[in-house]
Amino acid sequence: MCGIAGWVDFQRDLKDQVAIAQKMTDTMALRGPDDEGLWVGEHAALGHRRLSIIDLEGGRQPMLSPETGPDGEPLAVLSYSGEVYNFTELREELVRLGHRFQTRSDTEVVLRSYLQWGLGFIERLNGIYAFAVWDSARQELFLVRDRLGVKPLFYYPLPNGVLFGSEPKAILANPAAARELTLDGLRDTLGFFRTPGQTPLRGMHEVKPGHLVKVGRDGLVEQKYWELQVREHTDDLPTTIATIRGLLDDIVARQLIADVPLCTLLSGGLDSSTITALAQRTLDANGGGKVKSFSVDFAEHGDNFRPGFLHTTPDAPFVADLARHAGTDHSNIVLDTKQIADAGVRKAVLRAWDLPYSDADHDPSIFLLFQAIRQHSTVALSGEVADEIFGGYRWNHDPRAVQADTFPWHGIADFPVGERAAQFLDPKLADQLQLTEYIAEQYQSAVNEVPRIPGEDPFERRMRVALYLNLTRWMPLLLDRKDRMSMAVGLEARVPFCDHRLIEYVFNTPWSMKVFDGNEKSLLRAAAKDVLPESIVERRKVPYPSAQDLSYDQAIRDDLGEIARRPEAPARPLLDLDAVEKHLATPLAEPYTMLQRLAYTEIPTRLNAWLEEYEVELAV
Repeated sequence: MCGIAGWVDFQRDLKDQVAIAQKMTDTMALRGPDDEGLWVGEHAALGHRRLSIIDLEGGRQPMLSPETGPDGEPLAVLSYSGEVYNFTELREELVRLGHRFQTRSDTEVVLRSYLQWGLGFIERLNGIYAFAVWDSARQELFLVRDRLGVKPLFYYPLPNGVLFGSEPKAILANPAAARELTLDGLRDTLGFFRTPGQTPLRGMHEVKPGHLVKVGRDGLVEQKYWELQVREHTDDLPTTIATIRGLLDDIVARQLIADVPLCTLLSGGLDSSTITALAQRTLDANGGGKVKSFSVDFAEHGDNFRPGFLHTTPDAPFVADLARHAGTDHSNIVLDTKQIADAGVRKAVLRAWDLPYSDADHDPSIFLLFQAIRQHSTVALSGEVADEIFGGYRWNHDPRAVQADTFPWHGIADFPVGERAAQFLDPKLADQLQLTEYIAEQYQSAVNEVPRIPGEDPFERRMRVALYLNLTRWMPLLLDRKDRMSMAVGLEARVPFCDHRLIEYVFNTPWSMKVFDGNEKSLLRAAAKDVLPESIVERRKVPYPSAQDLSYDQAIRDDLGEIARRPEAPARPLLDLDAVEKHLATPLAEPYTMLQRLAYTEIPTRLNAWLEEYEVELAV
């Protein structure tokens, strides 16, 4: 996957700034542990850290075009992160057009595609990617992000150029970038949804999914090259199921290509089981051996598992069923609460995020899972995002949530995370935030984006809105988490369900078809049932498991209490200390749910750790 970093400044010679450009590149070392490179021209510097996946010997970056301009600089320089899954077809087409290749890498295909077709080549790509192209002849930089935003790309406009990087830490390594948390940044942190392009830091932005940012002497321009569109779905049910299965077969086969050890993440749910089973079926057909599959469990689960509102059944029995049925080489990673609450692990998670976002105990447990998997594999296929596409979440099937005049996951919770977290804020600050109004404004803005079909049934329209919100405001939370936790240990996580062809097709199938047999994700069940055991086909949606141990929650409560008592704690001025102390004085009788963890302890403690670790100034 790799990590990229760079700097453009049209008013200074960056050849005099190599040390800073190198420092920016060095921050990406965890994303790219295998190799590094830095190219510096007069007004542009592009850095790269490589995680070698395809063509281990070739494909070094930044990659320079052999052709040069009048000033002697390469016509184009590319720093690229991600994978293009149709690079073989593109390469063959480019060869027919006269291009000659020096490597087997998809990186060279991307560079040659730009030289052949200009920016129009982006629409030809199938994959997950974030890259920067410096065009020396045009004296322009292009920052490009994949359609669904699987791979991250941040940028920070300057008066005469821009800073950019795969993660904020690359930008923050340059002294030109400020470190300030604003009111909007705090709203972003508390909202429990993602606003495309926005970050908590003043002046720092993220390239939106399906967008590119052009930086030239005249300034910075953002352009959209892809968006979800609506069209009438004319396929009948059998054709729809067959089309989905055909797409999945093609997608999984493409994403099994790697020159390094590859595995799948298996939870025992429908989504990961489908990917794992199809991967094994593909390898069986091609004599490829057994898929290595990995699952996660907690030491305190087992016979002591306690069903909860969301996690109603343990994963282990279903994992065993799928591994046995598909014939994978399976391993189970067992974590204990002490590992998840460990201060060093939590700091590593914070350094992976760079921002004060939190997913409670899921962050450290996923980090530890990926760390263990990285000892065996470099690439992992995941079942993430099927729920967003096929309507698998509980809130998609709850009339309250569907009809609520807010984000569906807010409507079902009876526990609005942001508002509960805001109860610990200083009352004057809470009044300034107007968080309820902010969430309502962002919700309406998102709804206004949803494309329409004239004469569409009102209920079908409402479900289309709900799924659009899933894909554009909820899904980024999960994709960001997967990217940061995996790349922090040098593991490439692929997400087959994020193939834009599949998303475009399923987005336009009517809701009545998505639940044709009365179950959630009916289309996916029907498309994959021939490769799954009956237990998986019949299993209902269960989210990623949470730790069920009081000691974890007590450890984080202790952190919150320390913040309240320590005068120099940077988040302390933001808090209502009386409300915090009152909450902490209430005995902890049972483990928090994940939503309670976020609101009561994780958001304020993560915010404080981030302010302290990154020396962020409060501008609220």
